[in-house]
Amino acid sequence: QVVLVESGGGLVQAGGSLRLSCAASGNIFHMNTMGWYRQAPGKQRELIATVTSGGTTTYADSVKGRFTISRDNAKNTVVLQMNSLKPEDTAVYYCNCNALGSDMRYRDYWGQGTQVTVSS
Repeated sequence: QVVLVESGGGLVQAGGSLRLSCAASGNIFHMNTMGWYRQAPGKQRELIATVTSGGTTTYADSVKGRFTISRDNAKNTVVLQMNSLKPEDTAVYYCNCNALGSDMRYRDYWGQGTQVTVSS
């Protein structure tokens, strides 16, 4: 089983920055793509950024130029640096990964979520 633990959420004023971190632990034989999703109240969960094991990144249009995703393959960690935050970025942010665990199958795993609140 793979467990993801997020940290770094909180309250920030518009224009400010936050850094979210996520660490994966457990029996991990290979870590595939890692990413971040978010879900605002009353809205569906949306994908905002991903990074492959080779370092290729993708971003949702809503965060391009403001958010940066990075990972440390040796430590199985992924970081989301969020700059120029806006009130509409307020949401619960979830870490996600696709990993090969002890059952030798690639599965998606999720963190517990961390709240990000941006005040205007």
